[in-house]
Amino acid sequence: MSDTTKLFDRVVHIMLSKGIFSRAPYINPPSDVNFVKEGWLRGWLGDRRPLNAIEISGLHYNFQKTVIKVILELGFGQVAQSEEIRQYMYRGAQLCEKHLEVMGSLLSEDHLSSPKRWQSEVTDSTTPPFSDKLMLFHVVSLLSVAVGYYGAAVSVSQRRDLALQYTRLIAEMGKYAEDGANLLIKNGWLEQPPTAVDREELSKDNNS
Repeated sequence: MSDTTKLFDRVVHIMLSKGIFSRAPYINPPSDVNFVKEGWLRGWLGDRRPLNAIEISGLHYNFQKTVIKVILELGFGQVAQSEEIRQYMYRGAQLCEKHLEVMGSLLSEDHLSSPKRWQSEVTDSTTPPFSDKLMLFHVVSLLSVAVGYYGAAVSVSQRRDLALQYTRLIAEMGKYAEDGANLLIKNGWLEQPPTAVDREELSKDNNS
């Protein structure tokens, strides 16, 4: 953790020196203590209150995470050897772009900036640096992380429309992850983790 923190600080320092660091949205600190009033949770109908700091943090972080994912899928989609995997990566990039639009629109409603998108930085190389197996496994692993962070964001969102949006995004990401896992299984690339003993199967074997 210490080494990772040092590396992160170095990366941020370099990005700041080059003027390419995307700063998180800034909100004015409250001058006094305020308590929640009726209507705080609403969001489906009527006027919606502005996003609070926790909700902004969730949207901003998930936006950044999705940007990283779409960049990888664009790059991997160019260099994968299998047409099926290339199409899978392209589909994932399109899905991520859709999610970026949703999160970006929620931020822009309150005149908050979204993190920088880096899709234009992906080169036109078609030389694969990794195997299709590794690239697909990496993307499917990132999908598990993405669903987890969406879940963390929805758990602290106090506006109903945010909870609804995150739930929909989780469902879309989960379906895409399942299709990726099926691709790994189809190609014989998914190693089975240790499982509990199948007592019913053992009983059948013993009876025979």
